[in-house]
Amino acid sequence: MNTLSDLNASQVTCMLPVKDLERARRFYEKSLGLAAGAAKPDGKFVYRCGGTEIALFPKPEGTKAQHTALSFRVGDIAASIELLKARGVVFADYDFPGLKTEGHVCVLGAEKAAWFEDTEGNILCLHQDLA
Repeated sequence: MNTLSDLNASQVTCMLPVKDLERARRFYEKSLGLAAGAAKPDGKFVYRCGGTEIALFPKPEGTKAQHTALSFRVGDIAASIELLKARGVVFADYDFPGLKTEGHVCVLGAEKAAWFEDTEGNILCLHQDLA
């Protein structure tokens, strides 16, 4: 087990609140294509993505966050968007000062980004590094 001084080497887990765990699991497994994870005794369901874990945990009121909770780095954002759209994922479009999407994509400094929500209202993102 890592100590506090070993945080650089620690496994990171992103905690996402969900109202309906079964509905959320269908989204993460069918729509996003994540391999089925593992149920934990405390009710969480955990997926492994790269070196990170995503933990869905039941919360009757769901999320209250209005920011990006999780972002997946991809090599080709346009192809990734098309793949997820074919699986039923709906991408957001924005037109705010300093944040405008074209074809669901916004260029932000050194990356492109596109946002969507899971079935539980968590804001997720795809991003592609430009450099």
